Amino acid sequence: MYHKTLGYKLFSIFNYLFLGIISLLCILPIIHILAVSFSSMAPASANLVGFWPKGFTTDAYEKTFGNSNFIQSLWISVERTVLATVIGMALVLLTAFPLAKDDQAFRGRTAYMWFFVFTILFSGGLIPSYILIQKIGLMNSIWALILPGAVSVWNIILMLNFFRGLPKELEEAAFLDGAGQFKTLALVYIPLSMPAIATLSLFTMVFQWNAWFDGMIYMSDVKNYPLASLLQTIIVQQDFSKINVDPKLLENISQRTVRAAQIFIGALPILLVYPFLQRFFVKGMVIGAVKE
Repeated sequence: MYHKTLGYKLFSIFNYLFLGIISLLCILPIIHILAVSFSSMAPASANLVGFWPKGFTTDAYEKTFGNSNFIQSLWISVERTVLATVIGMALVLLTAFPLAKDDQAFRGRTAYMWFFVFTILFSGGLIPSYILIQKIGLMNSIWALILPGAVSVWNIILMLNFFRGLPKELEEAAFLDGAGQFKTLALVYIPLSMPAIATLSLFTMVFQWNAWFDGMIYMSDVKNYPLASLLQTIIVQQDFSKINVDPKLLENISQRTVRAAQIFIGALPILLVYPFLQRFFVKGMVIGAVKE
């Protein structure tokens, strides 16, 4: 057998080593951030912390969770991610299902498809988008963060390709049993498409959780910032004036440990969600990739 040959064994060893190195490169920065967040002020400020805390302390987490603006931003991000994922996937499924049919079953399908593709190639631009959100009264509202990107054309294309890969006989059998379009989608297509749905949901969750720019332009009050926008203000701009922190408290702890704690807390929800979707992820990655 080919798997017993010397070449295959050498390739397997090299492959495992290469993937192991890549995994370490992804994990070690997270471990370093975690170690810094639990370190005391002196070693953290002197950049002496490696992969293990020095002068173990939980002051950074106490100050972080004691910050009302941070907790509010964390809740806004959770609310935004959940609502955007549910609404976005519902719209993707309802749009991809009819577009997955052929021209005989859905006349005008090609025109609708080009309408969606056009939005990928051209957009209204930042200023018109801002004016639109302002005119319809969504400024300082969580819907300003959700509705503009609710319909992902890229996800629609991936989903309709997955639908096309399912046997048409299943749909015909559902119609013979008296099911309509919505019932066929809910009872036949969606259960068979869980790998694709889980994968696209994960993509949507990661995008929504990490999005920061829209929060900064659509929210005039820092209390309405999602977590990513707040972290961008703290970490990139290094502006602590907007996060409701007493300057006297920062004298006793390092700003570096506070930023590390907030970065780790910000990344933790996605790290916790991924294992539950992992069993769908590998299969979902090849949605629409193979046609028979």
